[in-house]
Amino acid sequence: MSTPIEVPIRDETIRLGQLLKLAGVVDDGAMAREVIERGVVAVNGEIDTRRGRQVRPGDVVTFEGETLHITAAP
Repeated sequence: MSTPIEVPIRDETIRLGQLLKLAGVVDDGAMAREVIERGVVAVNGEIDTRRGRQVRPGDVVTFEGETLHITAAP
């Protein structure tokens, strides 16, 4: 498994699809929607198929071997 990637967000929450784009693990919104709908993205260990799922600092998102730790931007 790779080293976790810290992803700072400006606001209190960010939608799951936007997070995947921000972290650079998908190229665009269409790809984010596809991987989320296929059920290959987990939030805090549970598969979530909602692109609009709100994630917040402290959450952990996993996708294709990548682990994203959501943090608050300084």
